[in-house]
Amino acid sequence: MSRLLPKLSPLIHKSSRIVRSFSSSTTGPYVSICSMMEPSPDGGNLGQVMLFNLVNSELVRTDKTYPIELYDAQLVGASHGWGFFSNRRDRSVIISDCLNPYASKSEPKMIPLPFFTGMYSGQTEVVCNVAMSSSPPDQDEEDCVVGIKFLGRQLSLCRPRRDLRWTNILAPFESWDSSKLMYSKKDQRFYLLAPGGNYLCSWDLNFKEDKKPKFHELVLHNLPSMPRSRRKQLDSYCREDHWVESPSGESFLVKWYSEYTPEGFKAPTLMVFREEYTQDGRKNMVYTEDIGDLCIFISKGEDFCVEASSCPGLHRNSIFLHGRLLATFNMSNSTFWCYEYPLGTPAKIPYCPYWLPPFSP
Repeated sequence: MSRLLPKLSPLIHKSSRIVRSFSSSTTGPYVSICSMMEPSPDGGNLGQVMLFNLVNSELVRTDKTYPIELYDAQLVGASHGWGFFSNRRDRSVIISDCLNPYASKSEPKMIPLPFFTGMYSGQTEVVCNVAMSSSPPDQDEEDCVVGIKFLGRQLSLCRPRRDLRWTNILAPFESWDSSKLMYSKKDQRFYLLAPGGNYLCSWDLNFKEDKKPKFHELVLHNLPSMPRSRRKQLDSYCREDHWVESPSGESFLVKWYSEYTPEGFKAPTLMVFREEYTQDGRKNMVYTEDIGDLCIFISKGEDFCVEASSCPGLHRNSIFLHGRLLATFNMSNSTFWCYEYPLGTPAKIPYCPYWLPPFSP
């Protein structure tokens, strides 16, 4: 097979440093930057959502009126463009569409979730990531399942508006922040990568009746050849494994290697494997440097794919990273870009490493 995606000296992509208010021509994808709020006389909170429009390299400000429930809340996750907010005082959790620039500016949707309950060997203070089977429905009878993976072994699932308490599941392994939860629309299952990236465990939507996971071995094929010294070097790097599904149902395993130096992070090394077929519980993954018209978005939120042809300005066959750095890697020409926030971004912003998918009016 062809070469390993190389580690390059970073080329810094200078943003256009434009600031503007939201208009109907803005679609994303976006980076969530921050929310700024201040109390208003009527008891609400006036403020702005700040998003970075990736395609246009613009800072987009959207005026919002925030419910009082979000004033002392922290953004702890994102999925399908919805934010998960945890109250710093009582640890209550709310799903809201306030990050969506097309959503109501005065009355954002607010969906309360049950209070967290810790398991005997789990904790609910630190959230690793969240995932949803779909966007929350407008009606109670429609089905939607929310999954939250905590640092450690606890996984909690519930149906918003329908369940009064979480269904807590003890994962079969210790899961640190590099083990991500995701939902497969094709398989209708929640997937969690085991540490090391050699196995997936999964749960279907009947999690109340059966909490036992199903295991899937990941068998890697056509690994790129490299000297032993290079392989040992990669083994010494910090690595994240991500499982992501395309709109058409294709599955990919992305291995993101990061090298720490006194000067900071160097350009990442990426390896991408496409699922070719599943046999006897084994998912056979083939190394690739061509994902076609797709763009893969990786962050601390639920990872997702976007068809580049559906978002003018996106470069196909690219991977967009947000976490240790904000960057993109174009696999077609082996170009690595780092992004800078545009003029108008506050000097101090909270750590908010979430990609948001394209929004529609």
